[in-house]
Amino acid sequence: MDKETMLASLLSIETSEWDREKRYTSLHEVSAYSLETLKSKVAHAPFRLTYHIQPPCGLLNDPNGFCYFNGEYHLFYQWFPLGPVHGLKHWYHVKSKDLVSWEDCGVALIPDGHINSHGAYSGSGFILNDSLHVFYTANRRDKNWKRSCSQVIAKLMPNGLIETVNDAIESIPPEYTEHFRDPKVWQEGELFYAIIGAQRKCDLKGTGVIYRSLNGKDWQFIGEINTQLTQFGYMWECPDYFCLTEENESFGVFIFSPQGLNPTDDKFQNIYQSGYIVGPELNLPNLTFSHGEFHELDFGFDFYAPQTTMTPDGRRIMIAWMGLPEIEYPSDKDGWAHCLTLPRELTLIDGKIFQHPVKELQNLRKEVIFKGYADDKSIIGRSAHFELILSDDSTFDNFELALFASDPLLLNNKDSAIEKLTVRYDSMARQVTIDREFAGIAFATKYGTTRCYKLSKPLTHIQLFGDTSSLEVFFNHGEAAASLRHFSAVNNNAIIWQGHKTSVTLWQY
Repeated sequence: MDKETMLASLLSIETSEWDREKRYTSLHEVSAYSLETLKSKVAHAPFRLTYHIQPPCGLLNDPNGFCYFNGEYHLFYQWFPLGPVHGLKHWYHVKSKDLVSWEDCGVALIPDGHINSHGAYSGSGFILNDSLHVFYTANRRDKNWKRSCSQVIAKLMPNGLIETVNDAIESIPPEYTEHFRDPKVWQEGELFYAIIGAQRKCDLKGTGVIYRSLNGKDWQFIGEINTQLTQFGYMWECPDYFCLTEENESFGVFIFSPQGLNPTDDKFQNIYQSGYIVGPELNLPNLTFSHGEFHELDFGFDFYAPQTTMTPDGRRIMIAWMGLPEIEYPSDKDGWAHCLTLPRELTLIDGKIFQHPVKELQNLRKEVIFKGYADDKSIIGRSAHFELILSDDSTFDNFELALFASDPLLLNNKDSAIEKLTVRYDSMARQVTIDREFAGIAFATKYGTTRCYKLSKPLTHIQLFGDTSSLEVFFNHGEAAASLRHFSAVNNNAIIWQGHKTSVTLWQY
C-alpha cells in the first residue's frame, strides 16, 4: 500500500490499528491535500476548544522551546500529525505577543535525516547570537528497532523551519541508559547550562544531569545533580531549573516529571506525575541541591511535562500538556488528541509554588453573564467557555459546584440524573475534590474519577476556566491547581451552585 492510500485509510481507523509503519509516517510522505483533508475533518469534530492551544489534527503532547524573542513568545509542541497516537514526533510552532492570542506558524521541525530519523523529542529554546535556537533530543532506531539518541542544537530560520546546527551531545555518558532526553537550557552570566532527564544504569532509577557550554554549541558533561531523591521513579522527564525570589531571597526550583511513582493516599494518582523541589540555589561547582519535599504541581487528572520561560518584566511563566501518555481520550475517534494548559505565573510563598493564571487572560473576558451573590441551589448561568470567580468575605462552608451540567430546568423527568463535573469542598477537612464520574463520556476510569487536595488554610477564593472539553481550577489564589479534560454533551452548560450565599462573577470567554 502506498503512503497516500494508507493515509486515506487513517481517517477512520481505530487506535489499536496503528501499526509501526503507520505511526512512523512523515509529513514528507503525504500530500498537502491529504493533510488538509485531515485538518478539515478535525475542524468539524466535537470537543474542539475555543481559547486553548490544540493541534490542527493528530496528537499534541509536550510543550517545547518556550521562550521570548524579538517581542514575541514562541512556543512549540510535540506533534504527530496523522492521528491521535504517539508516532513520529514533529514540532509545531505558535507565537504570541500577549500569551493569549496565538498565531499559527505551522510545522517547524520535520524529522527527515539520520540524526532524528525516528522523531524530534522534547527540548527548550534559548537566544544565541540574536537568533532563536533550540536544544532537543533526536531519536533514532536501527533495523532491530534498538533506540539511540543525541542532543541537537538547531536554529529557527526565516522560513519558519528549524535547521540543525550541530549534534552537540552525540553520546550518552556510560553511567546512563538510553532514557536520556529533554534538555532545558538556562544562562548564568556568560555560561549556558542544560539539565537533561536521565536514568542510571546501576539501579534503573531516574535522575537529572548537568551540561555546560561557553558558546551555546559545544557542551561539556559536568555530572549528576545531587538530590535527596535517589530512589524516586525510574525516569525523570522534562526537567527544568530556574530561580524564584521570596522576601528578597533567591531559591532554586527544580521541576521534573518522574515516572514510576506509586500512589500514596491522595498523592501520585495519575499514571505519571509532574512536580518540583525547592531549596537554596543549585551549587553548580559540586551540583549539590539541598531541598524540601517533592510537591505535585497540579492535582487534576490531566497535567504533564510542564515547561517555563521568563517574561520581559521578570515573571516566570509555565505551560503544560493537558493530557497524559498511555491513555485513550474520547476525541481520539475524531482524529485528534490533547491541548496545552493556559499560561500560569509562578510565585514562591512559604517555600511552595503558587500558580496564578497570567493577567493577560483578562483580555479574553467578554460580557458578564452573572455578577452578584449565588444562593443555595441556584443556576449561576449557562456557558461552556467561561471564567468564574467565587469568593467569600470570611471562608467557604461546605459546597458543591456543578459545571458542564445538564440543565435541571430542561429535564423532562424530574428524577433524571444530572450529568455534571463537580467541585466540592469539605470545610472541616479543608479538602477540595474534583469529581468527573458523571461528566459526559467516561475514560481513564482505572485511575479513578476523583482527585482531592487538602489546603493549608481555609478556602476563600476560587478561579475557574472552562472550555469546551477542559477545566482549570485555582484555589486560594494559586495555592492549589487542578487541570483536567472532560467530554460532556454540547448542551451541558449549566453552572449550578449548592452552598451558602457567596460572591460570584461569571464571564463569557
